[in-house]
Amino acid sequence: MADTVSESVVSDHSGQILGDFSINGPMAEEEEISKSALLAYRAKEEGIQKLKTEVKEKVQAQLGRIEEETKRLSTILEELETLGDPLKKEVSLVRRKIDATNKDLKTLGLTCRKKEREYKETLEALNDRNKEKSQLLARLMELLGESERLRLKKLEELNMNLEETREENK
Repeated sequence: MADTVSESVVSDHSGQILGDFSINGPMAEEEEISKSALLAYRAKEEGIQKLKTEVKEKVQAQLGRIEEETKRLSTILEELETLGDPLKKEVSLVRRKIDATNKDLKTLGLTCRKKEREYKETLEALNDRNKEKSQLLARLMELLGESERLRLKKLEELNMNLEETREENK
């Protein structure tokens, strides 16, 4: 076999034209296979690089959108906080007043219950005293009635004794 020299022009995926000389023959075939494998590897490598670039661009675009959304959310949060601040102060003030009023109500409630208990005890004592007074008045009226009867009886006896003495003296 005669070795012949031929020029082959191969272009890779990037568009570069590679000039190469090949020699026909057993060594030339191996060399061509190596070169075609190398070219295939480069083509795959370029494809991978292209995909990496596309993915990187997509990720960058998403990161950009995320940053924009984060800024918007931050702005909204700040607006909410500025809206909430005056209300928070008023709410806090009202809550403190409610707490103070609750504390006063507890104290007043305890005082009221104590006074009610004292009032009930005093009312009970007053009712007991009124009952005792009524009983004593009833006893007094009995005693006065009995005393009156005894006095009338004595007066009648004295009056009889006087009449007897007058009749004896006559």
